[in-house]
Amino acid sequence: MTGLTTKALTEETWPAFAALVEANNGVWGGCWCMGFHPKGPGWGKSADLNRQEKLERVQNGTAHAALVFEDDKCAGWCQFGSPAELPRIKNKKAYEKELVALPDWRITCFFVGKGHRGKGVSAAGLRGALDLIAQAGGGLVEGYPEDTEGRKVSGSFLFNGALSPFEREGFEKVRLIGKHKWVVQKLV
Repeated sequence: MTGLTTKALTEETWPAFAALVEANNGVWGGCWCMGFHPKGPGWGKSADLNRQEKLERVQNGTAHAALVFEDDKCAGWCQFGSPAELPRIKNKKAYEKELVALPDWRITCFFVGKGHRGKGVSAAGLRGALDLIAQAGGGLVEGYPEDTEGRKVSGSFLFNGALSPFEREGFEKVRLIGKHKWVVQKLV
């Protein structure tokens, strides 16, 4: 994990973020990490519209991520934001069934580019997101990772992250919302 640094997704870091997304076919079929945001006019229409909407969200401060850099190249990210900014979580019906109160922050999406996998990029992104959340005032942070212990899981299904890095960062398992998917929380 040496040589990894994190920076906030901003207009200044947008070109590095965009280069990584473009090098990976728009990520998950052109999502541009828009899947957890409220549906906008480009939803499900095209990668170009998703790109435009993501840039607009970055410009107006309604898209947050810790970008992970290996040297000067963006290697991946960890997306976070308020529940209003990121309302579209997976397993939402199961999540809402036992909901007591919404968290202050959600961690919803991880991506690691080809050639950077297996180097600790996701873990660095999670730590970077927690640092940025602390700088923004902190609060209750929630994630929805997959427990992969004892089973083989394709990385393409780990967009919410794996459970073990969350546990290493001090998150506590709160409840299951899927066969292997947990709600985890930490006060920052």
